[in-house]
Amino acid sequence: MKRYLLAPGPTPLPPEVCEALAKPIIHHRAPVFAELLKGVVVDLKWLMRTENTVITLASSATGAMEGAVSNFLNAGDKALVVIGGKFGERWLELCRIYGVTPVELNVTWGEAVTVEQVRDALKKDATIKALYIQASETSTGVAHPVKEIGLMLKSEFPNILYVVDSVTALGVFDVRTDDWGIDVNVGGSQKALMLPPGLAFASISNKAWEFNKTSKLPRYYFDFKKEAKSHGEGQTAYTPAVSMTVALRAALDIFKRETPEKIYARNDRLARATRAAALALGMELFAPASPTNACTAIKAPAGIDGQDIVKKLRNEYATTIAGGQSQLKGKIFRISHMGYIDDGDILHTLLALEKVLESLGYKFEKGASLKVAAKEM
Repeated sequence: MKRYLLAPGPTPLPPEVCEALAKPIIHHRAPVFAELLKGVVVDLKWLMRTENTVITLASSATGAMEGAVSNFLNAGDKALVVIGGKFGERWLELCRIYGVTPVELNVTWGEAVTVEQVRDALKKDATIKALYIQASETSTGVAHPVKEIGLMLKSEFPNILYVVDSVTALGVFDVRTDDWGIDVNVGGSQKALMLPPGLAFASISNKAWEFNKTSKLPRYYFDFKKEAKSHGEGQTAYTPAVSMTVALRAALDIFKRETPEKIYARNDRLARATRAAALALGMELFAPASPTNACTAIKAPAGIDGQDIVKKLRNEYATTIAGGQSQLKGKIFRISHMGYIDDGDILHTLLALEKVLESLGYKFEKGASLKVAAKEM
């Protein structure tokens, strides 16, 4: 049976990426790898819309998130942390582990923070040194207004370090690192970049490097300064994920060939189709006001456990989506539409979803989701 993967990470791999992963290994200290690394860094800068330093790390994106705390602040420093989902909580946990004092800006899960909320929090406490936020909160399907917040910070709070988790934003929609004043921008491989888990990325601004000069927090593997120095020589500070870097070259070539603009437009189209389909079945979106184009979070119908929907799709239709996390477990399910996913994948998933919902006793107009999704496509 053909398997379908529509979870918000890992996402399906294009044939070019699979072929790249199967190539014979090369030595990571040989000139061929130095040339490869320099090339992917140039194109990561292009994709991230930045002239800043960009480094790659052999880790999940959480490694780059950890480095985004440990490389720039000190114990006792205050950081404003936007918490509107599971990954906002991760920023909170990382700050606490390193002794950074988090100033929590809690927003209702399923809603986006506002520029006014961020401004008010910063006005209340002039000792805050940094802001940590998600561009796309994967656990809730929310897109935070990182552009508008960044422009506000540049104008009103230029000394605040602006740190953005773009793990499910990079490659999904246009994230303009430099134009929006993002000082540290974090990405990962297993989302819209169509790679397996195992690579993380971070861009670091000149302002962030000034913070780095006074940061005394402990670090070893995730030492951004050491890594940037090695990258400048076409190397990595420690053994890199060689085959993953080869595959990254293939993925970036796809972006260059297809163009980010067309990819972003497809993501938007599939997102709109998925959202319209859910509404046509009489269900509710979990993040209706500010949805991300990475994945759609849908409320499970009354009386139905969202985890049952996920399990039946996987076991009976070989289709993998994601359930809710933490406080949302059983309450929502999430369908991805980023990366190597097309119209047919979405239509198949909607048909399978209808069959699962019917088997669970939910009443709806059969075929309604397919009809409205097709119109959006």
